[in-house]
Amino acid sequence: MAGRKKKRKNRFEFLTRKFPLRMQRKLVMLFMAVILAFVVLIGRITWINATRGSSYTKVVLDQQNYDSRVIAFKRGDIVDRNGTKMATSERVYNVILDVAVMTNNGESDDYIEPTKEVLQECFGIKGSVVDDLIEERPGSQYEILAEGIDYETAQKFNEIDEDDENYPNVRGIWLEEDYTRTYPYGSMASDVIGFTYDGNAGAIGIESAYNDILNGTDGREYGYFDSDSSLERTVKPARNGNTVVSTIDVTLQNIVEKCILDFNEEHAKDGEPGSKNTAVIIMNPNTGEILAEASYPNFDLNDPRNLSILYSDEEWETMSEDDQVQAMNDLWRNFCVSDAYEPGSTAKPFTIAAGLESGKLRGDETYYCSGSKNVLGTDISCAHKDGHGTETVQDALAYSCNVALMDMALAMGTDDFTRYQHIFGFGEYTGIDLPGEAETSGLLYSADNMTDIDLATNSFGQNFNVTMTQLVSAFCSLVNGGYYYEPHVVKQIQDEDGNVIETKDPVLLRKTVSSETSSTIKQYLKATMDYGTGQSAQVEGYEIGAKTGTAEKLPRGNGKYLLSYIACAPASNPEVVIYVVVDEPNVEAQADSSLVLGLSKAIMEEAFPYLGITTIEESQETLETEGKAIGETEYTDYDVNYEETYDNPDGSYVDEDYDPDLDDWASEETQE
Repeated sequence: MAGRKKKRKNRFEFLTRKFPLRMQRKLVMLFMAVILAFVVLIGRITWINATRGSSYTKVVLDQQNYDSRVIAFKRGDIVDRNGTKMATSERVYNVILDVAVMTNNGESDDYIEPTKEVLQECFGIKGSVVDDLIEERPGSQYEILAEGIDYETAQKFNEIDEDDENYPNVRGIWLEEDYTRTYPYGSMASDVIGFTYDGNAGAIGIESAYNDILNGTDGREYGYFDSDSSLERTVKPARNGNTVVSTIDVTLQNIVEKCILDFNEEHAKDGEPGSKNTAVIIMNPNTGEILAEASYPNFDLNDPRNLSILYSDEEWETMSEDDQVQAMNDLWRNFCVSDAYEPGSTAKPFTIAAGLESGKLRGDETYYCSGSKNVLGTDISCAHKDGHGTETVQDALAYSCNVALMDMALAMGTDDFTRYQHIFGFGEYTGIDLPGEAETSGLLYSADNMTDIDLATNSFGQNFNVTMTQLVSAFCSLVNGGYYYEPHVVKQIQDEDGNVIETKDPVLLRKTVSSETSSTIKQYLKATMDYGTGQSAQVEGYEIGAKTGTAEKLPRGNGKYLLSYIACAPASNPEVVIYVVVDEPNVEAQADSSLVLGLSKAIMEEAFPYLGITTIEESQETLETEGKAIGETEYTDYDVNYEETYDNPDGSYVDEDYDPDLDDWASEETQE
């Protein structure tokens, strides 16, 4: 028995005795349930963190001492084609008061009076303002006391803020950086540039059309105190806006606006300006770039709601709020883009070009003008009441003969005439990159509803409407070989460092006429200056081709006229086109074309040398024209028996929903 192995004692036998098998199974099941609960809990926490973690984090941070401030972006500049700033944003400062810090969370009054004294001394903020904040919002950490503080004032405060020896108890004041929009040239190019409101929202002009490009993105500096009372701070820098490089030339723009102002001051009387509207567009016919665009009356971009140019303080105060709003909207309208009107005789080159292109005119026809033409029993008069006699096509344009133009349109027919109106862009959007372009599609006749009388009056620019932008763009195509370019006022987008990130190349939309027709029209236009109605606007040393216009406004017979002049130089190979409109000049006899001719000559005499336009002496090519001047012409109204069916008294046909398509950036595609 000595060799029998002794049975080993189980150390956990007591557990077996205390926890029978049934109990052990229950304990195992309980343990597994606890483990499963932990797994479910961990999964739930993981799911919450993934789906709603940020919102819970915000709740936690809101319960801590959290600090955050916006870092304002700088809106991009608008500069002219040579880089001169026309609109910029200058750094200013907002005065912020942390009431909780100043009062030491309501536990001390030691800092209140010294802080109030500094606020009064530096910023002119009264102590009562601070007292009201302490009473109403004692725990506030962000109260704006003043906005738009300049750099010098900010520096004065910073010196005080850093002087702990003399100002030890100044607490809770800090300066927040911001920007304010300024316009160095005041009212210059006001319609084109536009202005901003509510900080960085563009109202009109480039400021509106390119608002998203000019705007950047605010940055933010934020932080909170962790459990150890250490400040955790993060800075997300602001992204500044891009710079818009316009096609406008500041020097040329100033020349134009000076001449417009001189004209209106000369003819102002009885408290009224020299005209209802005076507007000018200067354009590069070979690219569609607008070099200058101005209208009068204009307004100060730094104070756009100041209408003292039109109304006295007494007049303004007596106006209702609705009338004041309407007055401001009228002043802010860009006449060159948003107003439609009957073009008058500046439409005649298009009628002749359409006849030549359609093959209905050869160019060697002759016409006889007796002073009027009877159309379906209605006498429609010519600009020259005594008649022009026998004349060529060139003479008809040079003398601005209504009778000859009616004969040409009759030979052409309504189908070709209306088709070419649309080819030239009348009744169509030009695509200019400015807001508020007039919608004129409903202001033209179609071939189906155009009568012979309508065809006759349309031939010389009556009974249909255009805008200045439409007519000048179409005219450029007449004199540049037939190429219709999209008009535009912006040529580049640059980042804040001056790097070009987008370029707006010339966009060719279509071909309007052949190069042969273009050459013929240029010869006829030069005849207008050589011996026709534009002689008095001739600028010595330059070969100019032009057309004058005198349009009687509706209702006929009220003595109100719109005068116009459109020209290109040099006539043989145009480098520039200028279009001048004087709407209702403030004179007794508004039909006096010398008014618009004098203004046009004054502009061209300064603009051509500045632009370096090729002179006759420098040019090897000149257009030869022959003809005989017939002297001054006198405008004659329609025959009293003529029944007017066309109605557009004010020319206000703006499509408020019009939004220029700016997606053609850097596009090399063209349409013909």
